[in-house]
Amino acid sequence: MTASATHTPAAGNIGTGRALRDQSLIATWVARHGASLVWVAPLLAITAVVQAWNMTGTPQRIDDEGTYTAQAWAIGHLGELTHYTYWYDHPPLGWIQIAGYTQLTGAWLRYPYAVDAAREAMVFFAVVSAALLFVLGRKLGLSRAGATVAGLLFALSPLAVQYHRTVYIDNVATPWLIAAFVFALSRRQQLAGFTAAAACLGVAVLSKETYLLALPFVAWIAIRRADPSTRRYALSVAGAVLAIIGGGYIMLAAVKGELLPRSGQVSLLDGITYQLGSRNASGSIFDPSSLASKAVSQWWDLDPVFIVFGSAAAVVGLFLRRVRPIAALLVFLLAMMFRPNGYLPVPYVIMLIPIGAVLVAYTAERAVIAVMGLGRRRVRARRAVGLTWLVACAAALVVAVPLWTVQLRGFFLADLDKPMQQAENWVGGNVPKSSRLLVDDAMWVDLVHDGFARDNVIWYYKLDTDGAVERQSPDGWRDSDYVVTTDSMRTGGTSSKDVHAAIANSSIVASFGTGDQEVDVRRIHPEGHTAARTEITRAADVRKTLGTQLARNPGLHATDEAASQLRAGQVDQRAILVLGQLLAAQTVRLDTFTPLPGETGQTFRRLVVHGTSSAATLRMQKTLQAMTGTFQPKRVLRSGDTLTITFSAIDPATTVVTSTP
Repeated sequence: MTASATHTPAAGNIGTGRALRDQSLIATWVARHGASLVWVAPLLAITAVVQAWNMTGTPQRIDDEGTYTAQAWAIGHLGELTHYTYWYDHPPLGWIQIAGYTQLTGAWLRYPYAVDAAREAMVFFAVVSAALLFVLGRKLGLSRAGATVAGLLFALSPLAVQYHRTVYIDNVATPWLIAAFVFALSRRQQLAGFTAAAACLGVAVLSKETYLLALPFVAWIAIRRADPSTRRYALSVAGAVLAIIGGGYIMLAAVKGELLPRSGQVSLLDGITYQLGSRNASGSIFDPSSLASKAVSQWWDLDPVFIVFGSAAAVVGLFLRRVRPIAALLVFLLAMMFRPNGYLPVPYVIMLIPIGAVLVAYTAERAVIAVMGLGRRRVRARRAVGLTWLVACAAALVVAVPLWTVQLRGFFLADLDKPMQQAENWVGGNVPKSSRLLVDDAMWVDLVHDGFARDNVIWYYKLDTDGAVERQSPDGWRDSDYVVTTDSMRTGGTSSKDVHAAIANSSIVASFGTGDQEVDVRRIHPEGHTAARTEITRAADVRKTLGTQLARNPGLHATDEAASQLRAGQVDQRAILVLGQLLAAQTVRLDTFTPLPGETGQTFRRLVVHGTSSAATLRMQKTLQAMTGTFQPKRVLRSGDTLTITFSAIDPATTVVTSTP
């Protein structure tokens, strides 16, 4: 008992001592970094708010982010690297990190559309990037105010908001790249710093392979900053770490037996060959019809001020020793855009944004220092250069403020994704779950989650590029029932003969939005467009005949417009026949027909009728609810003497060709 009694206070003293030391370390850290936290906290809050506010509404979801979302979803829900055959088009670490965030935070459960959950992950990566950009700015010698300006440019540029909100694996790679530069600038404990820089760069590259372009410039900083006495050892260890991380990707392919090409299977070598040589070039940015020119035009429309000023800051930065490697990286990345027969992906600009932001902030601050004469040498020429740059900064600010205000207002208020949501909801509520769909990948997870069989929801890109899908569709596009066209499919899917044929041999049954945001649900006619149009014309003639006869019925009290709609064959054949059956027993008053949302230009499948009394309307309701088979309404709602009757959207006779591709 005595021994125990003397031991307990000692243990308590040790615990108390540790707690005091921990508190002392925290207090020391806060005292050292408290001033920076005052600047960083608002920066991160602004970044989070700007990225998250209305992120589900603008921009409209696109196919690429749907793909990365579906791949992340597949990891947690299917136990697979992708929702289709993984063919080494990109390293998987990017969407693995998205999967980690969404799984750990429960993001999948917070949103009705899967891409929105992945967009929340983009907010997280943007906030981390902004914090690291502040640290990088401080490492480069920026004041706290200057480092904050760099972070604000990164967060507020409309160019940044557009692409940081979009689910791109480039956004996942960005904080790792910034961290690599931060660690490469280490003064103390360089072995650990350079090793961490190599590890961060390796993760960045395995998140998005384009970030390998930064390797020479991270190495340049490390070599220049390394202590001569330990340079060789520190750089060797860092190189080994980078090689091991990169080798892990090769090992993955080797373990799966997919390192080298073999008949009937994918391989890492094929993926690399495709990315580096065999994929279609984007063309010249000087050719208005090229994909490269369209990508650059899209960037320019979002924020020409940042593009011009960031590029100019890169050139100026080449003359400033401290930021020369980073400036050289941006110049190199810009030059890569002009290479002949190259491929310029739209999200390529994401890698340029943080570099441009820190260079603009750094060069502006150096200009202020030069003009104020705070540098070591008060040279008149330096002041003149600094003043010129400050004038340019002021001019850029005058132009940028109104431009950014208008652009950001659109990001905060516009609901560009509404047509996608409406189309998904229409498909979920009107298309039989046994149907086979060709869709934009942005819808894939949602439709599978809604009850459509995984094999029946086909990402259009895979229809004739994935062997497993081709085996499930021996007749190609004819094996599908519907195709949901978006801007991504209209611009990127036409290169596929099967996708083009599916669209050409289909007719619109529901349409939402206009312009680039338009989303059409189209029913595919396996017999071909010509034969389908003949049959549709015949069905329209039948509706005209039946509708004309019904409009003459003395028991039908219809508005002039409703009678005209009946005679024109604009009313669903089932509705006409059901009306005839109701008129056999009683007088019916018919309202003007109106289309359901998205069905303007289609046959009317909803009718609103009134009985002579509430009791008569109740009898009509019971009659309709007792119907079975083809003419059974999908929904019958009664309110007093008003009856709203809606039929399903799958009757072939109601499919009117409204456009021909």
